[in-house]
Amino acid sequence: MKIAAFGEIMLRLKTPEKDRFLQRPFFEATFGGAEANVAVGLSRLGLKTGFISALPLNEIGDSCVEQLRKHGLVVDSILRTGNRLGIYFLENGSNQRPSRVIYDRSGSSIAEADPGLYKWKDILADSSWFHFSGITPAISQNAADAVLSAVKAAKKLGLTVSCDFNYRSKLWKYGKTSEEVMTPLMSFVDVAIGNEEDCQKSLGISIDVDVNSGSLSVDKYKELTAKVLHKFPNLKKIAITLRESHSANHNDWSAVLNTGKEFHISKKYSITNIVDRVGAGDAFSAGLIYSIIKEKNDTDSLSFAAAASALQHTISGDLPLLSLKEVENLQAGDSSGRVQR
Repeated sequence: MKIAAFGEIMLRLKTPEKDRFLQRPFFEATFGGAEANVAVGLSRLGLKTGFISALPLNEIGDSCVEQLRKHGLVVDSILRTGNRLGIYFLENGSNQRPSRVIYDRSGSSIAEADPGLYKWKDILADSSWFHFSGITPAISQNAADAVLSAVKAAKKLGLTVSCDFNYRSKLWKYGKTSEEVMTPLMSFVDVAIGNEEDCQKSLGISIDVDVNSGSLSVDKYKELTAKVLHKFPNLKKIAITLRESHSANHNDWSAVLNTGKEFHISKKYSITNIVDRVGAGDAFSAGLIYSIIKEKNDTDSLSFAAAASALQHTISGDLPLLSLKEVENLQAGDSSGRVQR
């Protein structure tokens, strides 16, 4: 595999349409999770990508593997161990009512898997890129240890390492703070991605910004990314996504990229009638990684990633069911939504 992504994939149980939890007595069942979303996005863009995780050896685990195979992922390094697949429940917000997520992932296969079961030297032998997010080391000490072993092996093998901070306050429950765990991991990372809250709460780096104001100052993100680059001189690039939330249905979406030498700002997309915002950041990560691997310049890389993530807001489910042509068309300015015949 050219790209390897490691993390937890879960069963996603979403209320139908904009319903409240159990307003109707059923859920829409799909699969999703940050690193799996990135892996699927990269595979659909045409890059050979593998996903590493741990899943129970039962019919639900089998269905999950088949879903990943359907999108072209290499799944040979998924451990089949443990007793359960993690679950998350999603209630889609509407207008002034925000979306809500409830996790049910304690004791999942990846949380309990022995870190020594992952043979990273073999798993990563034919890869050139390794991706993880801050969600995985938040799950459990075992998962955090597995990530640390993975990034150490990746750097020894000469891989580029990317990390999406993905701070989740509801997950850091096993006695370690995000800053304690993420700081040493960051010394192995080449490309960092996140939003302003993820970045600050994961690394203990702060700026004066109100993310709930509905309007964001780009200068603040230049300051924030500069602070991160200063703290971690091994980083080559850091990208921050900017979501200006006017309501649950209407967001402005853009991003910035700081290389230490240049600071880039993407086009801003006004996204109304949002179908599903979960996974938009993962689509951004996939778009950025794809562009860097394809040796696009920094301006084009950021533009492509922003277009991919803007499109993801139009798709129900975690997985970025995008094509290369769709992203390129939007990047080129075709945002009319006209029927393609």
